Amino acid sequence: MRMGKVKKTSQPIHHQPPIRPSSLPKPKMPRRSNLLTVLSLLVLGLLGAVMAERSAGCGKANTIRSQQYTITINGKQRQYIMKIPDRYDNNFAHKLIFTWHQLGGSAQKIVNGENINQGGALPYYGLNALANNTAIFVVPNGLNAGWANQGGEDVTFFDELVKRVEADLCVETTQRFSTGFSYGGAMSYAVACARPTMIRAIAVISGSQLSGCNGGNSPVAFYGQHGTSDSVLNVSGGRQLRDRFVRNNGCTPVNPEPQPNGQNSVKTVYQGCREGYPVTWVIHRGDHNPSQTDAGSSTPFAPRNTWEFFSQFS
Repeated sequence: MRMGKVKKTSQPIHHQPPIRPSSLPKPKMPRRSNLLTVLSLLVLGLLGAVMAERSAGCGKANTIRSQQYTITINGKQRQYIMKIPDRYDNNFAHKLIFTWHQLGGSAQKIVNGENINQGGALPYYGLNALANNTAIFVVPNGLNAGWANQGGEDVTFFDELVKRVEADLCVETTQRFSTGFSYGGAMSYAVACARPTMIRAIAVISGSQLSGCNGGNSPVAFYGQHGTSDSVLNVSGGRQLRDRFVRNNGCTPVNPEPQPNGQNSVKTVYQGCREGYPVTWVIHRGDHNPSQTDAGSSTPFAPRNTWEFFSQFS
């Protein structure tokens, strides 16, 4: 194929002189409001990076399964049961929820659940049924079926469990929670007192100060519920736990003291609390019972209330 001739131009080629920096137009400085917006976004991004942190176990092939394990703490054999989601995803950062049993109970009874019509609790205090594969549960077993926490040994147990679980499983380390009934509630309170930077929120069901409170001067989000007819741990003990965190969290005390509405529970959300450290209190007319229901209902309200309280921090 013959190529067409390229037409020559008679126009001379002009070489432009080099542009000196002094001849360039000066860039426009962003307006003050725009600059503040950019700085604010940078600060928020940094805060988000600090506040949200995934555990070392994220992305790893897990070795921990849903079963019982034994470790040695202060020379004593300690047992605990793990429950990981049926569809566990090692790239998803899960909530980590500790569930502590009552006096005379056991980790296995928390896993299996007990008859709620005879003062028992639903499996995992009803939380696993609501978690939809977003939470990992740790169910410790107490010495002598309780949580005396002598010399802080049960808090040390908690420390070791957090370390072991998060080294192997994918956890959002700002989403650690603790709950329990009676002695289990007391142990959750002891953890909040001693490890306020390690626990995001606790839910104390019919608890009292039985496991000690080493520290106890820092804010921790607090949910509590108690019955005015509690024949095992008087309601005054539950109010004492609540009032510590009303004070620590900077909330405005409520006066007069909240009371049940007939056979129905009354939920009080305290006002004026420090951002991120709410306090919720539920009072009912019942006895020492983790599965109290409102009039006309057969469903315990503790699981729903607890899950809603924990979920607000997601």
